[in-house]
Amino acid sequence: MREARLLPAVLAPVLLAACAAGPQHRAPPWPAGASGAFAAAGATASAEPLPGRWWRLYQDPVLDALVQQAFAANTDLRVAAARLERERAVLAEAQTARLPATRLEAARTDGDSSSSTGSGSALAQRQWTTTAVVAVSWELDLGGRVRRLVEAANADAQALAAARDGVRVAVAADVTRHYVLACTLAESLVAAQAAVDVARQTLELSARRERAGAASRLELERAGALLANAEAALPPLQARRHNTLAALAVLLGAAPTDVPPAAAACERAPALAAPIPAADGAALLRRRPDVHEAERRLAADTARIGVATAELYPRIEFGAAGSHLQTAGSGGDGWSVGVGPLLSWSFPQLGVARARVRQSEAQARASLAAFDGSVLNALRETEQALASLAAEQQHQDRLAEAERRSAAAYELARSRYRAGSVSQLELLDASRERIAAQSLRLDSLLALASARVDVFRALGGGWDVGP
Repeated sequence: MREARLLPAVLAPVLLAACAAGPQHRAPPWPAGASGAFAAAGATASAEPLPGRWWRLYQDPVLDALVQQAFAANTDLRVAAARLERERAVLAEAQTARLPATRLEAARTDGDSSSSTGSGSALAQRQWTTTAVVAVSWELDLGGRVRRLVEAANADAQALAAARDGVRVAVAADVTRHYVLACTLAESLVAAQAAVDVARQTLELSARRERAGAASRLELERAGALLANAEAALPPLQARRHNTLAALAVLLGAAPTDVPPAAAACERAPALAAPIPAADGAALLRRRPDVHEAERRLAADTARIGVATAELYPRIEFGAAGSHLQTAGSGGDGWSVGVGPLLSWSFPQLGVARARVRQSEAQARASLAAFDGSVLNALRETEQALASLAAEQQHQDRLAEAERRSAAAYELARSRYRAGSVSQLELLDASRERIAAQSLRLDSLLALASARVDVFRALGGGWDVGP
């Protein structure tokens, strides 16, 4: 059989099942370098299984409600659900091929008939003719055509279900990302306003010393420039938060202006209650919707090889039919019944069938390559996301320490400036360092929030939630 050439494709589900068996049966599919990402992640990730509703790790009821609302109203999910419903209808149509096919016909016609008389003249006569036919046929499926056709349709439906799950992963991740970013930006606005207050205090102090003759006009202008720069940071943050909330509203299936009040009121970024439970590579492959979709596409294309191969052999149907014919006025009334097999075969013209087999085999090879690529891509995305999260967490820790030290240095410089032991230039430098350190930490906080969501999305969590 030609299907033997695609043996690796048939084994694709077995490979995933082997992954699920665990390390006691085979080496996990996680590359050697991937363990380094978990090690580098440190306290940011653990080997615990990832829960379906991973966003609940934030322990934020507002976020929980937003994600559920998005699942119910998001337009992308509605499109995916409609496509899945259509494919399931295609599967139902394919499954009917397993059942006997019935045909019922009835007709009543009116026409003229002529007959010869004894004198040789024709006599026209009007007649009604009634016909009825009942037929039943069933394909024996000796070549497996129907079975493989149903198998392909079932795999297609499962692939679209996985595609819908992938959309659900994206929606959950996007809603979480935009909500967390909006809350983090609100926190950044508060911090930026605090930086403005610090710059304003420096300006007021410089103004008092300038009026007292202890500071020059140059020092006053420098303090004014510091305040202007601090105030300039507010509008971009406000615009970014507004745009983030508008995007969140669209994800919820609403107009950009219909931002949920609870989301707009968030002023502090939610924190994870525990390290991210990343599990292992085998669990990742079982959970990722794109990997599951690629495997189901491969199974469907492999089944279509069987459908095309069955066309090389005769198709045998077993059928029975009964018909009735009645002609009014002529006394004609007859019944006929037939039972027996029906053989159909395109031999010796098999060129078309063989060409279709080659087409199916080529498509299956392409699906096998796509499946391999999806596995590697899943491992790559997770490796990179974990490494980026670990690096950004370390970056955030160092920046937080730098902000604490720069704040302490500013307070020392401010008290000594009042006492006249340091110059106004040193005070301005301390103010700039404090504002810059705070700005860098807030930028890192935004990047850290996004990196966490990237990890959740790469791990494929959330797709098992909902009907």
